[in-house]
Amino acid sequence: MTHRRAVALMVLVTLLWSVAGVVTRHLDAARSFEVTFWRSAFNALALVVALGWLRGPALWSGLVHGGRAVWISGVCWAVMYTAFMVALTLTSVANVLVTMALSPVLTALFSRLFLGHVLPLRSWLAIVVAGGGIAWMFGTQAGEGASLLGSLVAFAVPLAGAINLTVLQHAGADPTKTQDMLPAVLIGALLSACATLPLAWPFEASSHDLGLLALLGMVQLAVPCLLMVRLSRELPAPEIALLALLEVVFGVAWAWLGAGEQPSASVLLGGGLVLLALVANESLALRQTRQAGCALTAAQRGD
Repeated sequence: MTHRRAVALMVLVTLLWSVAGVVTRHLDAARSFEVTFWRSAFNALALVVALGWLRGPALWSGLVHGGRAVWISGVCWAVMYTAFMVALTLTSVANVLVTMALSPVLTALFSRLFLGHVLPLRSWLAIVVAGGGIAWMFGTQAGEGASLLGSLVAFAVPLAGAINLTVLQHAGADPTKTQDMLPAVLIGALLSACATLPLAWPFEASSHDLGLLALLGMVQLAVPCLLMVRLSRELPAPEIALLALLEVVFGVAWAWLGAGEQPSASVLLGGGLVLLALVANESLALRQTRQAGCALTAAQRGD
């Protein structure tokens, strides 16, 4: 897979992830832990079908004998699934997404500490600029009385995401060992559904709600999460986390257009900085790739 195709697929992943907030705002009766349960349950159902088709009977042995990395990743997925939806019930979509955008900083630190990855200067600069935009949005919203509890719950998402990406990169670092990490996505969905089931009872979701939650579980979670696991073999963890910031921009835009949650000027300014950092980083990466390709071609021709 080329770098350009991997980046394009990661953008698609963020686009699919970003619809959660606006869809949640159109639920009739389902709230809090019931929303989380149904989304995780439908996610698990879709993953059982998809992974059962891809892996066959080996899927279940992979769950049982997957090893420590698979289960750590599964727990991380469960935390992300659960904390994200609970946070959406406590504060605005923009505030949740802004808090989640701390992921690149955490991922870069974890990759440097635990994997020894050396980031190019352009990526560090992009992280600093994007982090500045996030800090501006967060500080202004906190000053306006945004829910700090919702932000604290949402913080579990980038923290678990950074750990998960580090584990995925570590599992794929040894080319002699092919560690199947796809079952971890299913483990996360099952753990999240089981943990929230007692808190979700009694159910109040309408048939309309169940349709929307099935859409979230299957399209907003199952498909992009499987894609992200695959892309962890193609892109460095910090770059994946940096590209994932597009979810902030997409998610705020969807909530504005589809649910009437108009973002403040601070959110628009901070989101603009995030988008600028991403475009600059990926443009420089593409330029360096082209220059390296031209140099290699010239060397092969003996120029």
